[in-house]
Amino acid sequence: MINEIRLGTIGTGVIVHSILDGVKRTEGIRLSAVYSRNREKGEALQKEYGAEKVYTDLNQMMSDPAVNFVYVASPNSLHYGQTKMALEHGKNVICEKPFCTDRSQIEELRDIAREKQLYLIDATPTAFLPNFQILKEQIHKIGNLRLVLCNYSQYSSRYDQVLKGNIPNVFNAEFAGGCLQDINYYNVYFNIALFGKPEQAVYFANMCPGKVDSSGIMLMKYPGFVSECAGAKDTWGVNSAQIEGDQGYIYVRNGSNGIEHIEVVTRQGKEEFNVQSDLDRWYYEVQNLTKKVLEGDQNYFTERLSVTENVIDIITKARKEAGIWFAGEHHEGR
Repeated sequence: MINEIRLGTIGTGVIVHSILDGVKRTEGIRLSAVYSRNREKGEALQKEYGAEKVYTDLNQMMSDPAVNFVYVASPNSLHYGQTKMALEHGKNVICEKPFCTDRSQIEELRDIAREKQLYLIDATPTAFLPNFQILKEQIHKIGNLRLVLCNYSQYSSRYDQVLKGNIPNVFNAEFAGGCLQDINYYNVYFNIALFGKPEQAVYFANMCPGKVDSSGIMLMKYPGFVSECAGAKDTWGVNSAQIEGDQGYIYVRNGSNGIEHIEVVTRQGKEEFNVQSDLDRWYYEVQNLTKKVLEGDQNYFTERLSVTENVIDIITKARKEAGIWFAGEHHEGR
């Protein structure tokens, strides 16, 4: 049993700050160490969140017995290697999405974690949100599903760099970037967490100079219904999800990434649900993740990891068929 999560972080970006804001508000978890190649950035994070140590050598942090969990929030292409490294050092791991760029990688990591009896946790916040459980409980009211429509469009300030001829990591195939790996990932995860793995998936992408997608639409075919997942880092719009059946529909405000408010509309009328009084979705992630770890609920995380495996499998196949290949992947056309 784990009595306290003592966190070592990899990365100093915005998402790390969001998670650590939740750590500050949660009992049973604390920041023990920070890793950054840039000591100045590491020390700034240490000062803001009260970390005990700053490392610029990743091996040293991995060898620190005071750290029992490693939080991986580095560029996408580094997730697999750093997660494997942490597991091999006997550390439990919380990894940001996208967990890996290929299903074989996540299966390998899963097997290492099982062998060493370690937690391997996908940090996608969707299923940690209290409103997600309510959503699952309400779907039966709208009858037989026919359509699912998800949109997550958030213009990236880094897309301005693309327009100027530069290629930042998030829009670079060498770093496993692109919209499907980032924004639209939430929509695909949302669907697979609710409905399981689709029978078929195809991705239509708007490409950018970094040889990845800046926006696109994923179509997924399920028995009896179709899901459309639109995601964009080169536009902005109203983020939402709508699940339509032959007896009504469910509207989800702020869509797959926030699930801020749920409306269930049927012939009998409209019901509204929201148990998320705090607008910080990462707070709920940290709260529920910590609770499940301290309770020793390995089954909960095993079920989550099976969802992640299917998400990675579907996304990998669809993006390759759309012509999006990352560094190190074998492709005759590269």
